[in-house]
Amino acid sequence: MERKTNVLLVTIAIFVATFMTAVEGTIVTTAMPTIVGSLHGIEIMNWVFSIYLLTNAMLTPIYGKLADKVGRKPIFIFGTAIFIIGSALCGFSNTMLTLIVSRAIQGIGAGAMMPVALTILADLYDSEKRARMLGLNSTAWGIASVVGPLAGGFIVDTVGWHWIFFINVPIGFILIAMIVIFLIEPKRAKSTQRMDFLGSFFLMAMLLSLLLGFQYLSDSGFQWQVLALFGVTIIACIIFIAIEKRAEDPVISLDLFKNHVFVVVNLVAALASGFLMGVEVYIPMWMQGVLGLSAGIGGLVLAPLSILWVWGSSMSSRWMTTKTLNWVLSTSLLIVLIGGLGLFLAPTQTPFALFFFISAIIGIGMGATTVVTTIMSQNSVPTTQLGMATSFNTLARTIGQTVMVSVFGITLNMVTSSKLAGTSLASNPDIMNQLVNPQTAKLLSEEVRGPLREILYQGLHTVYALAIALIILALIITQTLRKKVLQ
Repeated sequence: MERKTNVLLVTIAIFVATFMTAVEGTIVTTAMPTIVGSLHGIEIMNWVFSIYLLTNAMLTPIYGKLADKVGRKPIFIFGTAIFIIGSALCGFSNTMLTLIVSRAIQGIGAGAMMPVALTILADLYDSEKRARMLGLNSTAWGIASVVGPLAGGFIVDTVGWHWIFFINVPIGFILIAMIVIFLIEPKRAKSTQRMDFLGSFFLMAMLLSLLLGFQYLSDSGFQWQVLALFGVTIIACIIFIAIEKRAEDPVISLDLFKNHVFVVVNLVAALASGFLMGVEVYIPMWMQGVLGLSAGIGGLVLAPLSILWVWGSSMSSRWMTTKTLNWVLSTSLLIVLIGGLGLFLAPTQTPFALFFFISAIIGIGMGATTVVTTIMSQNSVPTTQLGMATSFNTLARTIGQTVMVSVFGITLNMVTSSKLAGTSLASNPDIMNQLVNPQTAKLLSEEVRGPLREILYQGLHTVYALAIALIILALIITQTLRKKVLQ
Protein backbone atom coordinates (compact mmCIF):
# COMPACT_ATOMS: atom_id res chain seq x y z
CA MET A 1 0.00 0.00 0.00
CA GLU A 2 1.37 3.37 -1.08
CA ARG A 3 1.96 5.84 1.77
CA LYS A 4 0.35 9.27 1.53
CA THR A 5 1.20 12.62 3.07
CA ASN A 6 -0.45 13.27 6.43
CA VAL A 7 -1.81 16.70 5.48
CA LEU A 8 -2.82 17.70 9.03
CA LEU A 9 0.54 16.89 10.67
CA VAL A 10 2.58 18.45 7.84
CA THR A 11 0.44 21.61 8.09
CA ILE A 12 1.08 21.72 11.86
CA ALA A 13 4.82 21.32 11.20
CA ILE A 14 4.71 24.27 8.76
CA PHE A 15 2.85 26.42 11.32
CA VAL A 16 5.49 25.56 13.95
CA ALA A 17 8.30 26.41 11.49
CA THR A 18 6.68 29.77 10.72
CA PHE A 19 6.28 30.54 14.41
CA MET A 20 9.87 29.50 15.17
CA THR A 21 11.35 31.83 12.52
CA ALA A 22 8.88 34.65 13.39
CA VAL A 23 9.51 34.58 17.13
CA GLU A 24 13.28 34.75 16.56
CA GLY A 25 13.14 38.51 15.99
CA THR A 26 10.91 39.47 18.93
CA ILE A 27 12.51 37.15 21.49
CA VAL A 28 16.05 38.38 20.65
CA THR A 29 14.92 42.02 20.87
CA THR A 30 13.78 41.46 24.47
CA ALA A 31 17.00 39.70 25.46
CA MET A 32 19.35 42.14 23.68
CA PRO A 33 20.03 44.46 26.67
CA THR A 34 21.13 41.43 28.73
CA ILE A 35 23.18 40.01 25.83
CA VAL A 36 24.95 43.37 25.33
CA GLY A 37 25.68 43.54 29.06
CA SER A 38 27.15 40.04 28.93
CA LEU A 39 29.14 40.25 25.67
CA HIS A 40 30.02 44.00 25.69
CA GLY A 41 29.32 45.08 22.11
CA ILE A 42 26.70 47.82 22.04
CA GLU A 43 28.35 49.59 19.07
CA ILE A 44 27.74 46.57 16.77
CA MET A 45 24.46 45.46 18.38
CA ASN A 46 22.33 46.29 15.29
CA TRP A 47 24.21 43.69 13.26
CA VAL A 48 22.71 40.91 15.40
CA PHE A 49 19.39 41.73 13.69
CA SER A 50 20.62 42.99 10.31
CA ILE A 51 22.85 40.02 9.43
CA TYR A 52 19.99 37.56 10.08
CA LEU A 53 17.71 39.45 7.66
CA LEU A 54 20.49 39.89 5.07
CA THR A 55 21.50 36.23 4.81
CA ASN A 56 17.85 35.19 4.95
CA ALA A 57 16.84 37.43 2.02
CA MET A 58 20.00 36.76 0.01
CA LEU A 59 19.42 33.00 -0.17
CA THR A 60 15.62 32.92 -0.44
CA PRO A 61 15.47 32.80 -4.29
CA ILE A 62 18.25 30.18 -4.43
CA TYR A 63 16.28 27.87 -2.13
CA GLY A 64 13.13 28.48 -4.19
CA LYS A 65 14.92 27.27 -7.32
CA LEU A 66 16.35 24.25 -5.48
CA ALA A 67 12.88 23.37 -4.14
CA ASP A 68 11.66 23.13 -7.77
CA LYS A 69 14.78 21.26 -8.91
CA VAL A 70 15.36 18.65 -6.18
CA GLY A 71 12.13 18.78 -4.13
CA ARG A 72 10.56 20.66 -1.21
CA LYS A 73 11.32 18.02 1.43
CA PRO A 74 15.16 17.88 1.20
CA ILE A 75 15.49 21.69 0.98
CA PHE A 76 13.18 22.26 3.97
CA ILE A 77 15.10 19.66 6.02
CA PHE A 78 18.45 21.20 4.97
CA GLY A 79 17.29 24.72 5.92
CA THR A 80 15.95 23.57 9.28
CA ALA A 81 19.21 21.71 10.02
CA ILE A 82 21.27 24.86 9.26
CA PHE A 83 18.89 26.89 11.44
CA ILE A 84 19.44 24.42 14.32
CA ILE A 85 23.23 24.63 13.92
CA GLY A 86 23.09 28.43 13.84
CA SER A 87 20.86 28.50 16.94
CA ALA A 88 23.20 26.21 18.88
CA LEU A 89 26.22 28.34 17.91
CA CYS A 90 24.34 31.50 19.00
CA GLY A 91 23.74 29.90 22.39
CA PHE A 92 27.43 29.02 22.76
CA SER A 93 28.64 32.49 21.65
CA ASN A 94 30.99 34.21 24.09
CA THR A 95 31.68 37.41 22.09
CA MET A 96 29.46 39.77 20.09
CA LEU A 97 31.34 38.92 16.89
CA THR A 98 30.76 35.15 17.24
CA LEU A 99 27.07 35.87 17.95
CA ILE A 100 26.80 37.91 14.75
CA VAL A 101 28.47 35.14 12.68
CA SER A 102 26.15 32.56 14.28
CA ARG A 103 23.11 34.74 13.50
CA ALA A 104 24.27 34.83 9.86
CA ILE A 105 24.20 31.00 9.83
CA GLN A 106 20.73 31.07 11.44
CA GLY A 107 19.53 33.40 8.67
CA ILE A 108 20.93 31.07 5.99
CA GLY A 109 18.70 28.30 7.40
CA ALA A 110 15.65 30.53 7.87
CA GLY A 111 15.92 31.58 4.21
CA ALA A 112 14.88 28.05 3.23
CA MET A 113 12.26 27.45 5.92
CA MET A 114 9.75 30.22 5.13
CA PRO A 115 9.42 30.15 1.30
CA VAL A 116 9.65 26.35 1.09
CA ALA A 117 7.01 26.01 3.84
CA LEU A 118 4.65 28.22 1.78
CA THR A 119 5.43 26.15 -1.33
CA ILE A 120 4.53 22.94 0.55
CA LEU A 121 1.19 24.54 1.53
CA ALA A 122 0.60 25.32 -2.17
CA ASP A 123 1.24 21.65 -2.99
CA LEU A 124 -1.14 20.41 -0.26
CA TYR A 125 -4.16 22.70 -0.80
CA ASP A 126 -6.19 24.12 -3.69
CA SER A 127 -6.50 27.92 -4.02
CA GLU A 128 -9.55 28.40 -1.77
CA LYS A 129 -8.33 26.21 1.12
CA ARG A 130 -4.81 27.53 0.68
CA ALA A 131 -6.04 31.07 1.35
CA ARG A 132 -7.43 29.95 4.73
CA MET A 133 -4.26 28.04 5.58
CA LEU A 134 -2.05 31.01 4.63
CA GLY A 135 -4.22 33.23 6.83
CA LEU A 136 -3.86 30.88 9.79
CA ASN A 137 -0.14 30.49 9.08
CA SER A 138 0.36 34.26 9.08
CA THR A 139 -1.18 34.53 12.56
CA ALA A 140 2.06 32.95 13.78
CA TRP A 141 3.66 36.37 13.24
CA GLY A 142 1.00 38.01 15.38
CA ILE A 143 1.32 35.40 18.13
CA ALA A 144 5.12 35.74 17.97
CA SER A 145 4.87 39.51 18.51
CA VAL A 146 2.98 38.88 21.76
CA VAL A 147 4.65 35.66 23.00
CA GLY A 148 8.22 36.62 21.99
CA PRO A 149 8.79 39.47 24.46
CA LEU A 150 7.09 37.55 27.30
CA ALA A 151 9.02 34.33 26.62
CA GLY A 152 12.27 36.24 26.12
CA GLY A 153 11.91 38.03 29.45
CA PHE A 154 11.02 34.82 31.29
CA ILE A 155 13.91 32.80 29.80
CA VAL A 156 16.47 35.56 30.45
CA ASP A 157 15.29 35.95 34.06
CA THR A 158 15.29 32.19 34.81
CA VAL A 159 17.79 30.08 32.83
CA GLY A 160 19.79 32.79 31.02
CA TRP A 161 19.85 34.42 27.57
CA HIS A 162 21.70 31.48 25.93
CA TRP A 163 18.48 29.45 26.13
CA ILE A 164 16.52 31.76 23.84
CA PHE A 165 18.67 30.13 21.12
CA PHE A 166 19.10 26.62 22.58
CA ILE A 167 15.29 26.17 22.74
CA ASN A 168 15.21 26.08 18.91
CA VAL A 169 17.32 22.91 18.84
CA PRO A 170 14.79 20.34 20.17
CA ILE A 171 11.91 22.04 18.33
CA GLY A 172 13.94 21.93 15.10
CA PHE A 173 14.66 18.21 15.49
CA ILE A 174 10.93 17.52 16.04
CA LEU A 175 10.15 19.54 12.90
CA ILE A 176 12.63 17.56 10.81
CA ALA A 177 11.22 14.28 12.14
CA MET A 178 7.64 15.31 11.27
CA ILE A 179 8.59 16.30 7.71
CA VAL A 180 10.68 13.14 7.19
CA ILE A 181 7.89 10.84 8.41
CA PHE A 182 4.68 12.56 7.30
CA LEU A 183 5.52 14.40 4.03
CA ILE A 184 5.55 11.94 1.14
CA GLU A 185 6.84 13.69 -1.95
CA PRO A 186 6.64 12.12 -5.42
CA LYS A 187 10.01 11.24 -6.92
CA ARG A 188 11.27 13.84 -9.38
CA ALA A 189 12.94 13.01 -12.65
CA LYS A 190 16.66 13.65 -12.29
CA SER A 191 17.50 16.94 -14.00
CA THR A 192 20.26 16.81 -16.61
CA GLN A 193 20.60 20.61 -16.51
CA ARG A 194 23.39 22.08 -14.40
CA MET A 195 22.59 24.40 -11.52
CA ASP A 196 23.16 28.04 -12.44
CA PHE A 197 25.97 28.69 -9.93
CA LEU A 198 27.30 31.83 -11.63
CA GLY A 199 23.83 33.38 -11.82
CA SER A 200 23.24 32.44 -8.16
CA PHE A 201 26.48 34.17 -7.13
CA PHE A 202 25.63 37.45 -8.87
CA LEU A 203 22.03 37.32 -7.61
CA MET A 204 23.31 37.00 -4.02
CA ALA A 205 25.87 39.79 -4.63
CA MET A 206 23.10 42.04 -5.99
CA LEU A 207 20.74 41.40 -3.05
CA LEU A 208 23.49 41.65 -0.42
CA SER A 209 24.77 45.01 -1.73
CA LEU A 210 21.22 46.38 -2.14
CA LEU A 211 20.08 45.48 1.37
CA LEU A 212 23.41 46.49 2.94
CA GLY A 213 23.18 49.81 1.12
CA PHE A 214 19.78 50.55 2.64
CA GLN A 215 21.02 49.39 6.06
CA TYR A 216 23.90 51.91 5.92
CA LEU A 217 21.55 54.56 4.52
CA SER A 218 19.22 54.08 7.48
CA ASP A 219 22.11 54.20 9.98
CA SER A 220 24.31 57.01 8.59
CA GLY A 221 22.47 58.77 5.75
CA PHE A 222 24.07 59.30 2.32
CA GLN A 223 27.75 58.34 2.72
CA TRP A 224 30.26 57.12 0.14
CA GLN A 225 29.74 53.52 1.36
CA VAL A 226 26.04 53.75 0.43
CA LEU A 227 26.81 55.00 -3.10
CA ALA A 228 29.49 52.31 -3.53
CA LEU A 229 27.07 49.55 -2.46
CA PHE A 230 24.34 50.81 -4.79
CA GLY A 231 26.94 50.92 -7.58
CA VAL A 232 27.80 47.26 -6.89
CA THR A 233 24.06 46.46 -6.95
CA ILE A 234 23.64 47.97 -10.44
CA ILE A 235 26.75 46.22 -11.83
CA ALA A 236 25.75 42.85 -10.30
CA CYS A 237 22.21 43.26 -11.69
CA ILE A 238 23.48 43.91 -15.25
CA ILE A 239 25.83 40.88 -15.09
CA PHE A 240 23.06 38.72 -13.56
CA ILE A 241 20.61 39.54 -16.38
CA ALA A 242 23.27 38.80 -19.00
CA ILE A 243 24.02 35.41 -17.39
CA GLU A 244 20.33 34.46 -17.02
CA LYS A 245 19.68 35.15 -20.73
CA ARG A 246 22.21 32.45 -21.64
CA ALA A 247 21.77 30.05 -18.69
CA GLU A 248 20.57 26.52 -19.44
CA ASP A 249 18.52 26.42 -16.23
CA PRO A 250 18.37 30.00 -14.83
CA VAL A 251 18.02 30.52 -11.07
CA ILE A 252 15.26 33.07 -11.80
CA SER A 253 13.75 32.69 -15.25
CA LEU A 254 13.55 36.09 -16.96
CA ASP A 255 10.37 34.83 -18.68
CA LEU A 256 8.61 35.35 -15.34
CA PHE A 257 8.94 39.10 -15.87
CA LYS A 258 7.02 38.80 -19.16
CA ASN A 259 4.12 37.43 -17.09
CA HIS A 260 2.02 40.54 -16.38
CA VAL A 261 0.07 39.03 -13.45
CA PHE A 262 3.28 37.79 -11.76
CA VAL A 263 4.96 41.21 -12.07
CA VAL A 264 1.91 43.17 -10.84
CA VAL A 265 1.12 41.00 -7.78
CA ASN A 266 4.76 41.03 -6.64
CA LEU A 267 5.01 44.81 -7.06
CA VAL A 268 1.81 45.16 -5.01
CA ALA A 269 3.21 42.75 -2.38
CA ALA A 270 6.39 44.85 -2.06
CA LEU A 271 4.47 48.14 -1.79
CA ALA A 272 1.97 46.76 0.74
CA SER A 273 4.79 45.27 2.84
CA GLY A 274 6.52 48.66 2.81
CA PHE A 275 3.30 50.28 4.06
CA LEU A 276 3.03 47.66 6.82
CA MET A 277 6.47 48.63 8.17
CA GLY A 278 5.23 52.21 8.53
CA VAL A 279 2.39 50.91 10.69
CA GLU A 280 4.29 48.37 12.81
CA VAL A 281 7.30 50.62 13.50
CA TYR A 282 5.61 54.00 13.92
CA ILE A 283 2.26 53.33 15.65
CA PRO A 284 4.10 52.25 18.86
CA MET A 285 6.24 55.41 18.52
CA TRP A 286 3.03 57.49 18.36
CA MET A 287 1.67 55.72 21.44
CA GLN A 288 4.85 56.28 23.45
CA GLY A 289 6.16 59.59 22.11
CA VAL A 290 2.95 61.52 21.38
CA LEU A 291 0.47 60.00 23.85
CA GLY A 292 3.07 59.20 26.54
CA LEU A 293 1.96 55.58 27.08
CA SER A 294 4.17 52.70 28.26
CA ALA A 295 6.00 50.44 25.78
CA GLY A 296 3.74 47.46 26.62
CA ILE A 297 0.52 49.40 26.04
CA GLY A 298 2.02 51.00 22.94
CA GLY A 299 2.73 47.59 21.40
CA LEU A 300 -0.71 46.25 22.39
CA VAL A 301 -2.40 48.56 19.87
CA LEU A 302 -1.11 46.30 17.07
CA ALA A 303 -2.94 43.23 18.47
CA PRO A 304 -6.16 43.85 16.45
CA LEU A 305 -4.03 43.96 13.27
CA SER A 306 -2.76 40.41 13.93
CA ILE A 307 -6.16 39.06 15.04
CA LEU A 308 -8.19 40.54 12.15
CA TRP A 309 -5.50 39.48 9.63
CA VAL A 310 -7.03 35.97 9.72
CA TRP A 311 -10.52 37.31 8.95
CA GLY A 312 -9.16 39.30 5.99
CA SER A 313 -7.44 36.15 4.69
CA SER A 314 -10.65 34.13 5.04
CA MET A 315 -12.70 36.84 3.29
CA SER A 316 -10.32 36.97 0.34
CA SER A 317 -10.47 33.17 -0.04
CA ARG A 318 -14.25 33.45 -0.58
CA TRP A 319 -13.90 36.41 -2.97
CA MET A 320 -11.39 34.55 -5.13
CA THR A 321 -13.97 31.94 -6.16
CA THR A 322 -16.38 34.45 -7.74
CA LYS A 323 -14.64 37.81 -8.27
CA THR A 324 -11.99 39.07 -10.69
CA LEU A 325 -8.36 39.45 -9.64
CA ASN A 326 -8.63 43.20 -10.25
CA TRP A 327 -11.67 43.43 -7.94
CA VAL A 328 -10.20 41.30 -5.13
CA LEU A 329 -6.86 43.14 -5.05
CA SER A 330 -8.46 46.59 -5.42
CA THR A 331 -10.94 45.92 -2.60
CA SER A 332 -8.20 44.59 -0.31
CA LEU A 333 -6.02 47.64 -0.99
CA LEU A 334 -8.94 50.05 -0.51
CA ILE A 335 -9.51 48.61 2.98
CA VAL A 336 -5.81 49.18 3.74
CA LEU A 337 -6.10 52.71 2.33
CA ILE A 338 -9.06 53.49 4.65
CA GLY A 339 -6.94 52.41 7.65
CA GLY A 340 -3.98 54.44 6.38
CA LEU A 341 -6.15 57.54 5.93
CA GLY A 342 -7.39 57.04 9.49
CA LEU A 343 -3.77 57.33 10.71
CA PHE A 344 -3.01 60.28 8.45
CA LEU A 345 -6.11 62.25 9.50
CA ALA A 346 -5.92 61.42 13.24
CA PRO A 347 -5.22 64.56 15.34
CA THR A 348 -2.40 64.73 17.91
CA GLN A 349 -4.48 63.64 20.90
CA THR A 350 -6.49 60.88 19.19
CA PRO A 351 -8.08 58.59 21.83
CA PHE A 352 -6.14 55.38 22.37
CA ALA A 353 -9.23 53.22 21.65
CA LEU A 354 -9.53 54.65 18.11
CA PHE A 355 -6.13 53.19 17.23
CA PHE A 356 -7.53 49.71 17.94
CA PHE A 357 -10.20 50.35 15.28
CA ILE A 358 -7.66 51.68 12.76
CA SER A 359 -5.33 48.74 13.48
CA ALA A 360 -8.21 46.29 12.92
CA ILE A 361 -9.11 47.82 9.51
CA ILE A 362 -5.47 47.64 8.37
CA GLY A 363 -5.28 44.01 9.59
CA ILE A 364 -8.32 43.00 7.49
CA GLY A 365 -6.94 44.72 4.38
CA MET A 366 -3.38 43.45 4.80
CA GLY A 367 -4.56 39.88 5.51
CA ALA A 368 -6.55 39.89 2.28
CA THR A 369 -3.80 41.59 0.23
CA THR A 370 -1.04 39.27 1.45
CA VAL A 371 -2.99 36.07 0.74
CA VAL A 372 -4.18 37.20 -2.70
CA THR A 373 -0.71 38.31 -3.85
CA THR A 374 0.87 35.07 -2.56
CA ILE A 375 -1.70 32.79 -4.20
CA MET A 376 -1.71 34.70 -7.49
CA SER A 377 2.09 34.68 -7.60
CA GLN A 378 1.88 30.88 -7.25
CA ASN A 379 -1.04 30.41 -9.66
CA SER A 380 0.46 32.60 -12.39
CA VAL A 381 3.30 30.12 -13.07
CA PRO A 382 3.48 26.41 -14.01
CA THR A 383 3.91 23.94 -11.11
CA THR A 384 7.54 23.37 -12.17
CA GLN A 385 8.26 27.00 -11.14
CA LEU A 386 6.12 27.06 -7.98
CA GLY A 387 9.07 27.18 -5.56
CA MET A 388 10.76 29.94 -7.55
CA ALA A 389 7.55 32.02 -7.66
CA THR A 390 6.88 31.60 -3.93
CA SER A 391 10.43 32.51 -2.94
CA PHE A 392 10.40 35.55 -5.24
CA ASN A 393 7.15 36.70 -3.61
CA THR A 394 8.80 36.36 -0.17
CA LEU A 395 11.84 38.26 -1.46
CA ALA A 396 9.66 41.08 -2.89
CA ARG A 397 8.11 41.58 0.55
CA THR A 398 11.52 41.61 2.25
CA ILE A 399 12.90 44.19 -0.18
CA GLY A 400 9.77 46.33 0.24
CA GLN A 401 10.16 46.25 4.02
CA THR A 402 13.93 46.89 4.02
CA VAL A 403 13.76 49.78 1.57
CA MET A 404 10.79 51.50 3.23
CA VAL A 405 12.16 51.16 6.79
CA SER A 406 15.15 53.20 5.60
CA VAL A 407 13.04 55.71 3.66
CA PHE A 408 10.59 56.20 6.56
CA GLY A 409 13.47 56.64 9.02
CA ILE A 410 15.18 59.25 6.84
CA THR A 411 11.84 61.05 6.31
CA LEU A 412 11.09 61.20 10.05
CA ASN A 413 14.60 62.42 10.87
CA MET A 414 14.49 65.12 8.19
CA VAL A 415 11.10 66.48 9.30
CA THR A 416 11.83 66.45 13.04
CA SER A 417 15.34 67.97 12.52
CA SER A 418 13.96 70.80 10.37
CA LYS A 419 11.19 71.55 12.89
CA LEU A 420 13.63 71.45 15.82
CA ALA A 421 16.09 73.76 14.03
CA GLY A 422 13.86 76.76 14.59
CA THR A 423 13.45 76.20 18.35
CA SER A 424 15.55 76.55 21.49
CA LEU A 425 15.52 72.74 21.82
CA ALA A 426 17.88 72.29 18.84
CA SER A 427 20.93 72.47 21.15
CA ASN A 428 20.16 68.94 22.45
CA PRO A 429 20.54 66.48 19.52
CA ASP A 430 19.31 63.55 21.66
CA ILE A 431 16.07 65.16 22.79
CA MET A 432 13.76 63.26 20.39
CA ASN A 433 15.23 59.95 21.64
CA GLN A 434 14.41 61.06 25.18
CA LEU A 435 10.81 61.79 24.16
CA VAL A 436 10.07 58.40 22.55
CA ASN A 437 11.45 56.47 25.55
CA PRO A 438 8.67 56.46 28.22
CA GLN A 439 11.27 56.28 31.03
CA THR A 440 13.30 59.34 29.96
CA ALA A 441 10.22 61.26 28.72
CA LYS A 442 9.08 61.60 32.37
CA LEU A 443 12.25 63.61 33.09
CA LEU A 444 11.31 66.30 30.55
CA SER A 445 9.24 69.27 31.77
CA GLU A 446 5.71 69.73 30.41
CA GLU A 447 6.81 72.98 28.68
CA VAL A 448 9.35 70.94 26.68
CA ARG A 449 7.23 67.79 26.20
CA GLY A 450 4.30 69.64 24.57
CA PRO A 451 6.22 71.22 21.64
CA LEU A 452 8.30 68.03 21.16
CA ARG A 453 5.16 65.90 20.86
CA GLU A 454 3.81 68.26 18.22
CA ILE A 455 7.09 68.01 16.26
CA LEU A 456 7.08 64.20 16.48
CA TYR A 457 3.43 64.16 15.39
CA GLN A 458 4.30 66.21 12.29
CA GLY A 459 7.13 63.78 11.48
CA LEU A 460 4.81 60.77 11.85
CA HIS A 461 2.18 62.60 9.79
CA THR A 462 4.69 62.85 6.91
CA VAL A 463 5.61 59.15 7.25
CA TYR A 464 1.94 58.16 6.93
CA ALA A 465 1.47 60.45 3.92
CA LEU A 466 4.32 58.55 2.26
CA ALA A 467 2.85 55.18 3.35
CA ILE A 468 -0.54 56.11 1.84
CA ALA A 469 1.22 57.04 -1.42
CA LEU A 470 2.52 53.43 -1.59
CA ILE A 471 -1.02 52.01 -1.38
CA ILE A 472 -2.35 54.51 -3.96
CA LEU A 473 0.49 53.46 -6.30
CA ALA A 474 -0.39 49.78 -5.67
CA LEU A 475 -4.04 50.53 -6.54
CA ILE A 476 -3.02 52.24 -9.79
CA ILE A 477 -0.81 49.27 -10.77
CA THR A 478 -3.65 46.85 -9.93
CA GLN A 479 -5.93 48.53 -12.52
CA THR A 480 -3.71 47.16 -15.31
CA LEU A 481 -4.86 43.61 -14.55
CA ARG A 482 -7.41 41.98 -16.80
CA LYS A 483 -10.90 41.72 -15.37
CA LYS A 484 -11.23 37.94 -15.36
CA VAL A 485 -12.33 35.54 -12.62
CA LEU A 486 -9.48 33.80 -10.79
CA GLN A 487 -8.73 30.21 -11.71
